[in-house]
Amino acid sequence: MRKWIRVAALGALAGTLQACGGGADSDPVGAAQGLLTAVQAGDAKAFEAVLDRPAIRADLRRQMTGLALASGLDVGGPSDFALDRMIVPQAFKLVEADGGAALPGPPSKAQVAALVKHTGGGRACLHDLSPGQRCLLTFAHEKPGWRLVGMPAANLTVVLPAEAKAKR
Repeated sequence: MRKWIRVAALGALAGTLQACGGGADSDPVGAAQGLLTAVQAGDAKAFEAVLDRPAIRADLRRQMTGLALASGLDVGGPSDFALDRMIVPQAFKLVEADGGAALPGPPSKAQVAALVKHTGGGRACLHDLSPGQRCLLTFAHEKPGWRLVGMPAANLTVVLPAEAKAKR
């Protein structure tokens, strides 16, 4: 009898975790869609849930230090405070491919899926729509799921493809 109660309790717990969004970051498309939806809504808590902040800080610090050295400056790297000001929903701009207008609502899974590609080694990239498909956002598969680990230091505009028209 106790065995059945334990099994039922574990099943209920698993169902609860799944319903609470446990599957939202089980693939890179879900993580990217969750991130972009949080950006669109200005939801800092949901935005933070998809980040690996230390990894993003390291990526941004590397980029900023590289830019400074390329300009002939050797002044050390930016502080965590300065980097954290760059890792906010307001740093992202979401626009439509047709005309570049601000995205009116959260991106659909199909829109995001068209931009996400696995790059190997437990990583995926949300790329732009250019022929070269430049990587804008890098996601890594970590213990809690897919998390954002890299982003450009400046001019972060994500252009989303038009929503597919329903066939009649």
